[in-house]
Amino acid sequence: MIRIGVDFGGTKIEAAALDGEGQIVERLREANPGSYDAALAVLRSLIDRVEAKVGAATSVGVGLPGSVSPKTGVARNANTTWLNGRPFREDLAKALGRPVRVANDANCLALSEAVDGAGAGANVVFAVILGTGCGGGVTAGGRLIEGLNGVGGEWGHMPLPWPTGDELPAPTCWCGQTGCLELYCSGTGFQNDYRRVTGKTALGADIIERMRAGDPESAATFARYADRLGRALAVVVNIIDPDVIVLGGGMSNVVELYDALRPVIAGRIFSDVFETPIRQAMHGDSSGVRGAAWLWPAT
Repeated sequence: MIRIGVDFGGTKIEAAALDGEGQIVERLREANPGSYDAALAVLRSLIDRVEAKVGAATSVGVGLPGSVSPKTGVARNANTTWLNGRPFREDLAKALGRPVRVANDANCLALSEAVDGAGAGANVVFAVILGTGCGGGVTAGGRLIEGLNGVGGEWGHMPLPWPTGDELPAPTCWCGQTGCLELYCSGTGFQNDYRRVTGKTALGADIIERMRAGDPESAATFARYADRLGRALAVVVNIIDPDVIVLGGGMSNVVELYDALRPVIAGRIFSDVFETPIRQAMHGDSSGVRGAAWLWPAT
């Protein structure tokens, strides 16, 4: 059995084939061309080329930086905005001549890590992407919880909880709301906060290295980030109390983050105990394509 998973990112599109044991046996990627029809053509080419190497796949799943409306069937909420309002799932299925399953990319991360990653064996897994943007996904019993309206786990576009005086008034997000977590808890938000406070521009990795070297401005930026992320995760714990929290995306590689989050979450939840493990995504950059492939369960 070969499943193909596709990670449809804002800058690149990647397709990977998984065998029956969940191992990646082939993967290809290309730059996202930045327009709808051209992206569909790239997708079809990638899948055709993967199948030419490994044989015909039994299924194709795609992770999007958005979601599909259960009412209209069109893509929505994508920060790759030219996807919004387009019947992506149907158009791709027509181009490939087969059914396609589509889910939010953070949902794909959650599913990948719940099946055989950092959340394997746990009942309820909450996973977040902390990258260019940020989002979340929830699984229970190894199955996605997408919800009646298809927005289950849509964590990146809830407001930052317990805002402090210097966090108000809240900035406006690209989605039209104000104070969304994506503005604070993404890697982009981390960099923007450093620039806002210091007046200097730096990449996230450079800020972390400066923090490790003892730079006080970088250390303060990291402390603000960990506090904001911890507050945001505390709300999740209060609502669903997951068995495992999994972090993915570029900021998940910051090892200092895991210890920094625990006291923040523990101090904000409505409980006298916080024992939930916080783990880095086991499959890293592969979680997107793997989770997309797992949208089709074994039969």
